[in-house]
Amino acid sequence: MPINELRAISTFTRAVELGSIRGAAQSLGVTPQAASQAIAQLEAHLGVRLLHRTTRRLALTEEGQHFLERTRPALATLERALLTTREAKDEIAGPLRIVGPRSSFATLLMPLLDAFCRAHPDIQPDVQLDDGLGDWVRDRVDVGFRMGRSPAEGVIGRLLFPVQLVMVASPDYLARHGVPRTVEDLQQHRCSVFRHPSTGRTIPWFLSSGGEPETREMVPALATNDSELELQAVLAGQVIAQVASFAAAPLMRSGRMVPVLLDQVCAPIGLHVYYGSRTALPRRVRAFVDLAVEKLKDNPAYVLDAQELAALAMRRV
Repeated sequence: MPINELRAISTFTRAVELGSIRGAAQSLGVTPQAASQAIAQLEAHLGVRLLHRTTRRLALTEEGQHFLERTRPALATLERALLTTREAKDEIAGPLRIVGPRSSFATLLMPLLDAFCRAHPDIQPDVQLDDGLGDWVRDRVDVGFRMGRSPAEGVIGRLLFPVQLVMVASPDYLARHGVPRTVEDLQQHRCSVFRHPSTGRTIPWFLSSGGEPETREMVPALATNDSELELQAVLAGQVIAQVASFAAAPLMRSGRMVPVLLDQVCAPIGLHVYYGSRTALPRRVRAFVDLAVEKLKDNPAYVLDAQELAALAMRRV
């Protein structure tokens, strides 16, 4: 229904309730002339007279009475829908659709979800972890996490922390196979490559050569589309792998993994949280974004600076 017809019907019903067009105009925040014109346009559109007007009072015609009886239930339903929607916007309850990368992200996301659901038990998380970008509008995404630039137009992003892609091995592996000193040395080592879960293609290692970014296709001793399996293969001493620093940080700090070839580590990629309009966010979405920023923004638990990486590399064997 065009909005002018809806407004005209609301003006008509309010005039009947209040007994005057002037009262309806004041109630709706319009001029008496605008209210009178809206009712006249409605009558012209319907082709019937709805009201008998005098300078002192209004009276419904028979057609007006029938029209009022049929429109009041619909308007009441509409008003309830508007009220419910406004109230729902301010509730921290209901479904919360979250997307993020599949690779290594579950261990970072789960503590957030746990804290949020404990604080707001009526939240129903709907999580899709996928290394593909997908269609955020079609999938009705509330909050997204991605490394790098925004995956869609019209979304707002906030940088959480830088992510380094670090080459790591276990102390046992390095004791048995030696420490690679150059990228060329990797040809003599057992390397793991990650297979993109969506495309099935193996992903090259991202390196830095003389300060310039470089990609290198590695001959795989292991190929997998599961980042957790790749980490377990490193811990078992089977392979050297290139992994996200936030996933490997606790393992390196505990001495179970060791970074290698630090001079070949490429520039970090930013992990961002993405969401929609700044002004029309449901409260549950705003609250979750605020929590993500509070817990993850430059969190030292997930960020390894150059000095710490160098110190960890010295604990090789």
